[in-house]
Amino acid sequence: MRLLTLAAAAILALAVLPATPAFAANIATNPGFESGLSGWTCPAGAQAVSSPVHSGSAALQATPVGSDFARCQQVVSVKPSSSYSLKAWVRGGYVFLGALGTGTTDVSTWGSPGASWAELSTSFTTGASTTSVTIYVNSWYGQAAYQADDIVLDGPPGGGGGPDTQAPTVPGNLQVGGATSSTLTASWSASSDNVGVARYEVSRNAGTPTAVTATSHTATGLTANTTYRFKVRACDAAGNCSAYTPEVSGTTTGGGGTPSNRLLVGYLHASFANGSGYIRMADVSNDWDFINLAFGEPTSVTSGDIRFNRCPAAECPNVESEADFIAAIRAKQAAGKKVLISIGGQNGQVQLTTTAARDAFVSSVSAIIDRYGLNGLDIDFEGHSLYLNQGDTNLANPTTPVVVNLIAALKTLKARYGAGFVLTMAPETFFVQLGYQFYGPGPNGTADSRSGSYLPVIHAMRNDLTLLHVQDYNSGPITGLDNQYHTMGGHDFHVAMTDMLLAGFPIMGNANNVFPALRPDQVAIGLPASPNAGNGFTTVGEVQKAFDCLAKGTNCGTYRPRGVYPGLRGLMAWSVNWDRFNSFEFSRSHRTYLNGLS
Repeated sequence: MRLLTLAAAAILALAVLPATPAFAANIATNPGFESGLSGWTCPAGAQAVSSPVHSGSAALQATPVGSDFARCQQVVSVKPSSSYSLKAWVRGGYVFLGALGTGTTDVSTWGSPGASWAELSTSFTTGASTTSVTIYVNSWYGQAAYQADDIVLDGPPGGGGGPDTQAPTVPGNLQVGGATSSTLTASWSASSDNVGVARYEVSRNAGTPTAVTATSHTATGLTANTTYRFKVRACDAAGNCSAYTPEVSGTTTGGGGTPSNRLLVGYLHASFANGSGYIRMADVSNDWDFINLAFGEPTSVTSGDIRFNRCPAAECPNVESEADFIAAIRAKQAAGKKVLISIGGQNGQVQLTTTAARDAFVSSVSAIIDRYGLNGLDIDFEGHSLYLNQGDTNLANPTTPVVVNLIAALKTLKARYGAGFVLTMAPETFFVQLGYQFYGPGPNGTADSRSGSYLPVIHAMRNDLTLLHVQDYNSGPITGLDNQYHTMGGHDFHVAMTDMLLAGFPIMGNANNVFPALRPDQVAIGLPASPNAGNGFTTVGEVQKAFDCLAKGTNCGTYRPRGVYPGLRGLMAWSVNWDRFNSFEFSRSHRTYLNGLS
């Protein structure tokens, strides 16, 4: 967060897939572009060229322009519950091949063959009611022209098939939380095979079920101080439904309280000024609910020994005394605010590679919390702090030491301080949502090992996690659940990124390794407080459109979230200091907006 560097958005080390035997069949139309672009839908400027070609007399050539990735696609009739392989010969900087609308898990693969022709290959199984899929080829933002040729979709053509009688499997891990005086949120893990699931049906108190497509549902209009029972089942498009899960109960709160239970979270430059000026703790605006002290940093990358050094007077001439700083923290807490120590940041690389580093982390962080009487801890590990070793692919059972030791340290801290301990996290999109496409070094060991590496930590701590606010900034394009790339700076990006956290997603498209949905009350949207604070600044109006879309189902743009999430908790900003630098536009505008929500 501290520096304005742009986080990586693409995996740069990609292996070209080996050649494979010839196909038995091809149900794609005009696969070699010998008939121009007939049968394909392509952007302006795309054309069939006579050179270079892989075979025959023509090949596709297209060039990305602006935010367009020069996608050419074709709708192909297919048979339900059938297996297909998709292959293409490609040439260029970055070229992607994939299939959408499969009815199971949509697939994609990519390569960087350069001036040589190379074959890309993937496969998928259609859902029980799927009769067509969209196959596509495209490049990447900012790339030169690419070529594609001999695109083959091998499998049975559409038509035929008997009736579907196979029900999905029972959803798992049903939880009920996010209680307010009138709402409760039920969330669950996707049906384990996730094949052909068209909807989930949620029943409250054994009543008529409500159908949803996401893996969470917020029940509204409830009575305060009342316990409700929930159960859920999975159904396919043919009407086959699994058995219900066991019932799980939740209780609404007693009502009253503040006009809104929404939170504003801000990072306070407590150890540096960073060009925006130092703010004394006593002068932090009351609009902020959580105040994260930035930053605690390690004595060395692998020591685990965290130190919090307040801003020196040479850099921050108006810095208050230690006693005044602590007294101001107490005053904020007396006013209902939470003050946390944030560990990491752009310059604070923390790698807990050993159990000794783990234990040093627990001891040193505890010392900071105790010294200042803080409410908890924020994990803002960036850079190379977290990564996954080759073969570490099971979300629920990670094996990489830096991940395992961090989870153990956080569980120890939670046990030490008890139920009131506040735990928040602020990862970048690279470490979370990118896991939908890439997870660690990947099966070939060629991807960036940091991809999606926060996911096992979030998953292990989900029952103790107060708030996750992913940094929706300093990010490259990220693929959403619609299998489209989304770029920062507009409301669609925030909706797509947040929807992934609230609906859950299959890691690397693997339906057997799903990151389950978080409760809406555990999620906030992370943003720069001003154009100076980070790349991807989003205007007040666009932020509030995104929140409306997610929390109320209104003001949505192109991307439509998988559900409506009334319990969405709030907004995070980098930073309190940059907000003041920008005349408090972020805190004042959004505090008023959040207070006005029901």
